[in-house]
Amino acid sequence: MSKKELRAIEALEEAQKIAFAPFVFQTTVSLKKLGVLDFIFENRDSNGISIDEISKALSISVYGLSVLLEIAESSNIVVKNSEKKYQLTKTGYFLNYHKTVEVNLNFTNDVCYEGLFYLNDAIKENKPSGLKVFGNWDTIYDGLSQLNPEVQKSWFEFDHHYSDGIFDEALKRVFKNEPKTIYDIGGNTGKFALQCLNHNNNVKIEIFDLPGQLKKALVNLKNNGFEDRVYGHEINWLKPNPQITKGADLIWMSQFLDCFSEDQILTILKTCVASMNENTELIIIETFTDRQKFDNARFSLEATSLYFTALANGTSKMYPSTVFDSLIKKAGLIIEEDHQLGDYHTMMVCSKIL
Repeated sequence: MSKKELRAIEALEEAQKIAFAPFVFQTTVSLKKLGVLDFIFENRDSNGISIDEISKALSISVYGLSVLLEIAESSNIVVKNSEKKYQLTKTGYFLNYHKTVEVNLNFTNDVCYEGLFYLNDAIKENKPSGLKVFGNWDTIYDGLSQLNPEVQKSWFEFDHHYSDGIFDEALKRVFKNEPKTIYDIGGNTGKFALQCLNHNNNVKIEIFDLPGQLKKALVNLKNNGFEDRVYGHEINWLKPNPQITKGADLIWMSQFLDCFSEDQILTILKTCVASMNENTELIIIETFTDRQKFDNARFSLEATSLYFTALANGTSKMYPSTVFDSLIKKAGLIIEEDHQLGDYHTMMVCSKIL
């Protein structure tokens, strides 16, 4: 996308913002955690609030508030009026109260921030070099169930925020042909499986995932009373010759394949094809970079690619749809339907080429 040519002084200003971006980010995190942004907004009707008033109310030193609020003002997070009272800008409001921004900010801070220091190593070594800040695993998925609760919370909130909202819409297509058995590939906590089981009283769900996550999903589903209609299969798709059983009417993969390299995606798809018959449907849900209506959505996806590089696996990314078009064809599948779900997602309904 072409950008308007900046004047030299404007370009230099943008460069300086990038150079000091971590300072602005951590300032935002601190202002949120300390309750400063909340307090400023709560006092918006009194023409703002002074630094002394904030200090007294929140028991934070004037010095500490001054260093945070000065850069926050320069970064258009807060504004100070002629009476030296602070109010939130629109940017500050969204940073503090917009759910998607909150999820992204917590994911960046709790999951990615420390590990991104090793991004350069990850690029050179083709492995998630930043993952060592959490543990000694080949991928983050191997250790996901062992991460500390705060990191897990931010990881799952990020993952679920970008998937849960489309489940209701997707279920209409999932059950169009009344599948009796659904394979949920990469079931995570079992949220999609739970929706399917609540939606249809006869369907059976088989979940394929790594041992740690599979155990969590099965416990969640058992606690919801669905033990008799759920089956679990441990699988590591990075091991040689992965296989799944035959018998699925529908295979579901939601935001799963972007966790793998192109070669690995092809292996996974071919494995699925080998288990399919002429009536089996394979549904892929992804957020493709080339199908976003808004620049900030594409920007968020491209940033997420660096999480995959530095922490998740070192080999995958958020892909354009053209890559999936090619891999699906190479695997022996044909895209029968191509739908947009919500604002960000694409649903591809595939069948086996006979």
